[in-house]
Amino acid sequence: MRSAKTTLAMIFALAGGCALLAGAQTSQFTLPAGTRIDAQLTSTLSSSANQQGDPFTAKIEDPIFVKGVEVVPAGSMLRGHVAFVKPPGRAKGKAEMRLVADSIVTQNGKQYSLNAQLTNNDSANGVKVKGDEGTLQGPGKSKKQSAEETGIGAAAGAGVGAIADGGTGALYGAGIGALAGAIHALAKHHKDIVLHPGTELTFVLTSPATESKATKSSAVSTPFVCTSCR
Repeated sequence: MRSAKTTLAMIFALAGGCALLAGAQTSQFTLPAGTRIDAQLTSTLSSSANQQGDPFTAKIEDPIFVKGVEVVPAGSMLRGHVAFVKPPGRAKGKAEMRLVADSIVTQNGKQYSLNAQLTNNDSANGVKVKGDEGTLQGPGKSKKQSAEETGIGAAAGAGVGAIADGGTGALYGAGIGALAGAIHALAKHHKDIVLHPGTELTFVLTSPATESKATKSSAVSTPFVCTSCR
């Protein structure tokens, strides 16, 4: 009788342990608001080549932990899209681009749908993040470039004026040439935004992201490669 009771107790204990284990394996993790996500861009993005709605991918650099448990391993894939593009214009019309992070897909098939804001990038070509919406802004034209263009125009005008009317003509020619150089500088567009593969992007969650099972549509698409971007 005692043996039967002992066996029955062991069965219940084993069943309880299996239930706890199954519960632990099926528990969902939630990334809290404020979680920082560091990722490296795997596709090229450019204000001259990309359009609204174009996808992009980035690889998670640092693992993300929740209550001491690693829930997003390094190497997981961040998927997003271009939400807004404004090509560079003249004068103060700098290029702008807004990137939206849509989801993270881990190697073991877990997915986190994201509401996140871009807060930083390490682009070396002067691209900066501005505003509360995480919009990227292009570098524009440098003051040195504008000064050189105006100076070249002034020098050319002075040379023509000197030939035409001596020293006085040189002064008038320099003024006209400087004006022509300034107009030429204004006519030239600011620089495009170009983010190359390997550019580090930092997003911060604005609301919690709960784990779910990745679907087939979450498969990572082929990264866009811009062959004309410099």
